Amino acid sequence: MMPTIKDVALKAGVSRSTVSRVLNDHPYVDEKKRKAVQAAITELGYSPNSSAQRLRGTETKTIAVLVSRIVNPFFSAIVDAMDEVAAAHSYRMILCNTRGRADQELHFLELLRTKQVDGVILASIVNEWETIQPYLQFGPIVLCNEYPRYLTGAPNVTINQKEAMVTITEHLLEKGYSSIAYCNVYDVSRMPEGIHSPLAEDRYMGYVETMKKAGKLVHSDWRFSGHSVEDGKRILQDILRLDKRPDAVITGSDEIAAGMIAEAKRLNIGIPSDLAIVGFDNQPAATLLEPQLTTIHQPTFEMGKTTMEMMMSVLANPAEMQAYTVYLQAPLQIREST
Repeated sequence: MMPTIKDVALKAGVSRSTVSRVLNDHPYVDEKKRKAVQAAITELGYSPNSSAQRLRGTETKTIAVLVSRIVNPFFSAIVDAMDEVAAAHSYRMILCNTRGRADQELHFLELLRTKQVDGVILASIVNEWETIQPYLQFGPIVLCNEYPRYLTGAPNVTINQKEAMVTITEHLLEKGYSSIAYCNVYDVSRMPEGIHSPLAEDRYMGYVETMKKAGKLVHSDWRFSGHSVEDGKRILQDILRLDKRPDAVITGSDEIAAGMIAEAKRLNIGIPSDLAIVGFDNQPAATLLEPQLTTIHQPTFEMGKTTMEMMMSVLANPAEMQAYTVYLQAPLQIREST
């Protein structure tokens, strides 16, 4: 747990009101007690509550936005919308690239504890929520896209990931595809021990449950992972090496799908005649591919806009800082790849 004003008082051997007076630079504090409090603050790494800081007019007018892959067009679109809202409220935004690392995520959360930012938006999440939640005492945290399994104390904007994957799988089954492979943007088996992604789990369960409901087999060797165009090329090669090949594949992002289509074109593999491909995100490139990509439309502009508006709202009224989720619509865009 993060140190509190009570911890500082106990460490310094003074009352909490004395600590408060020192934090507010009150002139009538015994010098010996002032030094004891300052020493305790340094030793414990205590930072004053952000709400109190704002009441004293010391806000930074800055929001930190954490993403896992800064080069992902999905994040670029979300962040652009966030920046538009922040600027309209005279706030600036700093972009923090965690690279999917738990230690980097905590490093950037320290910006909130040390009062270098007024709030943090998590557009990706790596650590368990129990590790992140204590930072709420230093200021607001709003989640966008990803989420913990049990969210407490913070709002979230996302889509219904499981429902989106059910929609994709049902579409392929209705089109007559029965041997459907699955590719996720997360390789859960390679994530640090104790860390998992409810988003990845919900997507996968949507696929599995729909396949089983239709009486179709879910093959363990038809499950792949990756996040980039190059990963997509590799995954297609992996599929071609299988003794029994799927006739369709669901990918976790348009980047993966684009790599698969590019590699299929190079190898004269027909899309969708030999292999149907579905993306996820509906990035601008989805309509530039040949064939054009069937994909889930993630409302990135609305997602970014809504998230930053939430942040502005809780900064203006900290009492609104509570757990609730806003689900945005994510329709399937049916095109030529299926």
